[in-house]
Amino acid sequence: MIGPNLAILIGFGSLLLLCLLRVPIGLAMGASGILGFGLMTGFEPAFKLLSHSVISTFSDYTMGLVPLFILMGTVAVASGMSGELFRAAQLWLGNFRGGLAVATVASCGGFAAICGSSAATAATMTRVALPEMKKHGYSERLATGVIAAGGTLGVLIPPSIALAVYGLLTQQSVGLLFMAGVIPGIIAIAMYMLVVKVWLAVRPQDAPVGQQAAMRERLSSLTRLGPIMLLILFVIGGIYGGLFTPTEAGAVGAAGAIAIVALGRRLSWKTLFSSLAESVRMGAAILLIMAGAVLFGYFLAVTETPQKAAQLLIDANLGRYGTLLVIIGIMLVLGCLIDALAVVILIVPLVYPIVMQLGFDPIWFGVIVTMCVELGLITPPFGLNVFVIKGLSKRTDIWTIYKGVTPFIIVDLLRIGLLIAFPSLVLFLPDMAR
Repeated sequence: MIGPNLAILIGFGSLLLLCLLRVPIGLAMGASGILGFGLMTGFEPAFKLLSHSVISTFSDYTMGLVPLFILMGTVAVASGMSGELFRAAQLWLGNFRGGLAVATVASCGGFAAICGSSAATAATMTRVALPEMKKHGYSERLATGVIAAGGTLGVLIPPSIALAVYGLLTQQSVGLLFMAGVIPGIIAIAMYMLVVKVWLAVRPQDAPVGQQAAMRERLSSLTRLGPIMLLILFVIGGIYGGLFTPTEAGAVGAAGAIAIVALGRRLSWKTLFSSLAESVRMGAAILLIMAGAVLFGYFLAVTETPQKAAQLLIDANLGRYGTLLVIIGIMLVLGCLIDALAVVILIVPLVYPIVMQLGFDPIWFGVIVTMCVELGLITPPFGLNVFVIKGLSKRTDIWTIYKGVTPFIIVDLLRIGLLIAFPSLVLFLPDMAR
């Protein structure tokens, strides 16, 4: 047995070492948690904890919403719905200078509502939108910057996996968190579109003027997307209205997406199997991270790490908002280095008690957390979305992508500041439902 301070050093040191060795974050957190817990209480209770907590995490009914929402998105991706979404946005928004870039932002927002994953949104739009923008003479910097930034909308716009995981970790209503993400998501889309307009006012040579589409084509594009958009509204509305729980909503969404794609004759057995396999892979990875976080959480509890961290920040006399800014800074740095969902799972158990002690709303803080990890997806040196685009567009220089995404990073920081100054932008819809 050792003291709690030494256990904290060993636990966090082993976690850092395992991450540097590229051990999956779920396994790293689980192993570090068991090691620290065992050093504090003995390894026999630690191994008993390992067997019980992992099984209880995997068998938790509420965890079912994660793979179900993922399945909804994978079916939409495999069916080619992303191409139709971009085509519709192109027809409605592509008739002015930079219209394809604005259409890319809009289609990223729409696809995020189906998919819930930033990496998947960035990868899909790189395949769909980047060739179109290059073909029409858009600069590579603008085209890749728009896709990298637009991909981050997958973290925020409901149904958001990150918001759902935050709700599971903090025992907050997933439905209220989804409501809270709506207005900030709309603000994000509007601000990204504004960046494109300002960019082209300064550098008009980076994008041509688009062509006017016929009204018949525009309306036809909406009819093809109508069923899936109605499904999304029904799923989210059902959660808000208490018609079903978030887990049941995930099942409705997955079954509805499969039915819509099948009725549209875009679903083959191969597509269905690949969608199921992908949802199992992604869902298993997320559940493994959750199980590791639970084990690491027991280690944090037995060493009283959250209480010590809270006392340390309080003793620093930074004030309510000064402490919040320190927490946001930590999340931004971590978001640059590791997976966004892993940041949520790792940092929330530590900082959540501090934030509650400071008197901030837990639903509001969930959106702030999500926005911070979202920003990390495009921030140097390890922005995940940047590497996704680079991997799919091998001839593009990575510094071109970073230069293209820089104006969007600045706007994201302004958006975080806006929501801190005016929390009612986040809480307006949840307060109406409470």
